[in-house]
Formats: sequence, structure tokens, C-alpha cells
Amino acid sequence: MSKQKCENSSYQTKNKTNTVTLRNWTTAWLITMAIAAFAPKYIWEFNTALTITAVLINLAVGFKMLIVNRDYLRGLDEMQRTILLEAMALALGVGLVIGLSYELLEDIKLITYQPEMPHIVFLMVITYGLAVISGHRKYQ
Repeated sequence: MSKQKCENSSYQTKNKTNTVTLRNWTTAWLITMAIAAFAPKYIWEFNTALTITAVLINLAVGFKMLIVNRDYLRGLDEMQRTILLEAMALALGVGLVIGLSYELLEDIKLITYQPEMPHIVFLMVITYGLAVISGHRKYQ
């Protein structure tokens, strides 16, 4: 096997491993988030100790997910890293600018309801996804 093929195979194996690890930790974080959000009301009737424990576990799993995400990004090639970092920057910027303006709308009485964080998260996820697709098309 040539050196180039061996390097490509090693890179692809490492990338696949990093992707699976990131998927697993992201799934674990989503599960712990659901438990922290819904279990106090539907399972343990707002037991304070269990609720605090669920939130702390969610935070711990979330921080581990962030570390795994960093490792995933470090393992990518330059082009993939550039695409994802540009997408993340755009999603963060859109979330920050629109999120703060959205919150301001209630403060200045232009909307009558309380702005909800899931609306901003959804916007950021959509922005990130579209930016990744756009980035892949840009660098093809």
C-alpha cells in the first residue's frame, strides 16, 4: 500500500471514530437534557435532590460533549475545519444578534409574549446546517 493510501486510510478511520464518538456524546447530552427537562414534572414530582442531580449530570455530559467536539474539529482536514468553523461563527452571530433583538421586542412592548430560547436554538441549528451546505458547495 502506498504512503498516500495509508495516510488517507488512517485519516478516514480516525475521522470515522471521532464522528461516532461525537454522535454518541451528543446523543447522551440530548438524553440527559430531556431527563432534566421532563423528569422532574412527569417522573419524580419536582424532588429537589433528583432535579439538581439531573441538571449536574446534564452539565457534566454537556462539557464532555464540548471536549469531544473540539477533538473532532482538530481531527478534520483544513477545508472541513474551515467550513465548520465558518458555519459555527455564522450560527453564533445570527443567534446572538437575532436573539437579543427578539428579547428586546418584548421589553419595548412590540410583542406580548415571552421570547423562548428554543426559538433561537432552532434558528441557530437551521443557520448552521445551511452554512455547512453552502460551505461544501463553495469549496467543491
